[in-house]
Amino acid sequence: MARVCEVCGKGPQMGNSVETRGKAKYLGGVGTKKTGITRRQFRPNLQKIRVALPGGGTKSQKVCVACIRSGAVRKAVKQKPFTLPTK
Repeated sequence: MARVCEVCGKGPQMGNSVETRGKAKYLGGVGTKKTGITRRQFRPNLQKIRVALPGGGTKSQKVCVACIRSGAVRKAVKQKPFTLPTK
């Protein structure tokens, strides 16, 4: 499914976009007022990455950045690390 993390299942959530007007009291104004509230969608930060599978091999998945940072998935190594030739 689109816009859903394949690891944790995190998807879009609904919320409000609050528009304000005016100068804050601590700055010398009379305070801010709400001038409009509209619905909006909060979308997860999904990245398409190649994931290293536990049994070996790789697979391309859409994963949220929270799962990447927490270590829930392991990124696939793009190429074999450099080794010095032995004599």
